[in-house]
Amino acid sequence: MEKSKLGLDFEKVKYAKKLAGTIATDVQNFVDQYTTVTVERTLCRLIGIDGTDNNDVPLPNVVVNELQEKGVLKEGVLFYLGNAILETGKTPQEIAEAISTGNLDITKLKINPTDKIKAAVQPHIDACIKRIRGNVAKRNEYLSTIGEGPKPYLYIIVATGNIYEDVVQAQAGARQGADVIAVIRTTGQSLLDYVPYGATTEGFGGTFATQENFRIMRKALDEVGEEVGRYIRLCNYCSGLCMPEIAAMGALERLDVMLNDALYGILFRDINPQRTLIDQFFSRVINGFAGVIINTGEDNYLTTADAVEAAHTVLASDLINEQLALLAGLPEEQMGLGHAFEMDPGLENGFLLELAQAQMTREIFPKATLKYMPPTKFMTGNIFRGHIQDALFNIIGIWTHQGIQLLGMPTEAIHTPFMSDRYLSIENARYIFNDMRSIGEEMEFREGGICRQRAKTVLDNTIELLQQIVKEGLFSALEKGIFGDVKRSKTGGKGLAGVVGKGENYFNPFIEIMLKK
Repeated sequence: MEKSKLGLDFEKVKYAKKLAGTIATDVQNFVDQYTTVTVERTLCRLIGIDGTDNNDVPLPNVVVNELQEKGVLKEGVLFYLGNAILETGKTPQEIAEAISTGNLDITKLKINPTDKIKAAVQPHIDACIKRIRGNVAKRNEYLSTIGEGPKPYLYIIVATGNIYEDVVQAQAGARQGADVIAVIRTTGQSLLDYVPYGATTEGFGGTFATQENFRIMRKALDEVGEEVGRYIRLCNYCSGLCMPEIAAMGALERLDVMLNDALYGILFRDINPQRTLIDQFFSRVINGFAGVIINTGEDNYLTTADAVEAAHTVLASDLINEQLALLAGLPEEQMGLGHAFEMDPGLENGFLLELAQAQMTREIFPKATLKYMPPTKFMTGNIFRGHIQDALFNIIGIWTHQGIQLLGMPTEAIHTPFMSDRYLSIENARYIFNDMRSIGEEMEFREGGICRQRAKTVLDNTIELLQQIVKEGLFSALEKGIFGDVKRSKTGGKGLAGVVGKGENYFNPFIEIMLKK
């Protein structure tokens, strides 16, 4: 490891990662015993079940609800679908359609030997794996031919509610210089326990995440990427009650970046901790296999807690998220661990404190594609001051070699940004990134100075917090409000009814295949 510019004690960093690994292993031991309705719906999607019934209920929901109502979901959807393939000769899609019309009860069919059931679903699994591998190859082909922009990637959002209008804005942003287009989800979608179907033209504060919308935007970004000679990455959200389902849709349609963090859902959407940590594991296995960069939500802690006082909670969460991601087979390069520039502009030397934290995060996670979030908490509607705050944020981004720079907008806190606002933000970042490209290599941090002392303090506080979480476990820590000053009960929140202990016939071969890559 390179010598720390901040004088960090890497033995302490190693110890912090060991503590986080203990916490993550404890969580994983719990996760391995359970499945959820979402995991099972994901398996339906991966083996080819799509579409809706006559009441517009997604067919994966129809199949899983049927098994849950009959009290047999613990054996797993693949067990019953594989058996139904053997008994009926139908495809998974045809079986789902027959269940939806009431013409087939797959729980009443004669049960075949498990090895035959597994063999019956294998061709459908193989077809899915082949399709996802093809998407990874296609992305790699683009990257090797037309290339991509330098890091930090310039990341902008589109959020009109109408996927076709999003396409217009996304292509305009790519032409202006954006490297990543994030299609913000409509407000509240993370709380839906199903995935809407088809292209959508109405949403509030964003656009529904559907597989068809993914396909439409992927095609549009490929077109503009070829035009500008730069691969444009597509981002969406697989947090919420449908984490692995939306991860699967993203893998099937070649998304490149996905918001993927159970802790975010627990704290800020009140999703049951057990449900979402189980869902998170499979979603990350899929993202790892599909070459998707995950973004975690630590930046949100600083919207409810103070950036100076709570900095160690952000680092502790990043360390836990890293270890959970490693258990799910995600390479470090695909970890967009989160942090944010949320210093109060009235704070003396706030820039130096933030610089120390961003540099510390880069040194502790040297290979990660870190996701750095712009000022939001202290944006007032004064667009001139806001533009300066964003400029300071961009200076730290290039100085500390962040991976993804989510660009701040001068009109933050006023309205959803116009294309002109995005242009100003991209221009601001490109100017600073070009003008200060090598500042990180040129500058040193003074021994005994503010930055070094700040980094040491945050790391020490983080270790203390991780030691506490090791003693009581992550679920207890969440109940005490350690992250973001928000308390969440292990048995509270949304979605607990969808958690099911695994039965003796349960199997999910995708995990083994995807972890092997």
